Amino acid sequence: MQKIRIILFIFAFVTLASFAVASNFEEALQAHDSGDFKKAHKLWLIEAEQGDAAAQVNLGTMYNLGHGVPQDYKESVKWYRLAAEQGNAQAQTNLGIMYNLGKGVPQDYKESVKWFSLAAEQGDAHAQYNLGLMYLNGYGVVQSYEDAYAWWVVAAANGSESARGNMRVAQGGQMTPKQIEKGQQLAKEIWTRFGN
Repeated sequence: MQKIRIILFIFAFVTLASFAVASNFEEALQAHDSGDFKKAHKLWLIEAEQGDAAAQVNLGTMYNLGHGVPQDYKESVKWYRLAAEQGNAQAQTNLGIMYNLGKGVPQDYKESVKWFSLAAEQGDAHAQYNLGLMYLNGYGVVQSYEDAYAWWVVAAANGSESARGNMRVAQGGQMTPKQIEKGQQLAKEIWTRFGN
């Protein structure tokens, strides 16, 4: 009987703790949306320090934009990296952007491609679009119009209007029909490999 009480107590404690975490996160989100950035920062910091990847992404964005805190790209990168290393696709995309632009870290296109690739493989349309740009320009990868087009096809299928626009430009004469066909084949392979 004592064992059952302990298990029920542990279950109740974990349930309440989960509710408190969700409640803090939601309260922080509401505070942020209403412009109370200091309160949002305080609440998200509690969650982020406990390893909550979504809170870490939000803190990274607050430091990136200077919402309620001094703008600090290095601090932004710190929080994005913590979430990205947990597999958070949004953080991986944001970290890829920071490396691409050299904000808070030395500009490093290969590192940017690494983070964009990880997020793109999880289905993040923004990362897929950006990965297409990296291939288009040959930043951190060997330049390949076909690979650029392939990632834009996948990104467009995942809702990226920017990717659709780039596909139209490519189809309008920037790429040959053979390059487009190869890009479409590569897009099918991406879908098969990653299930985007």
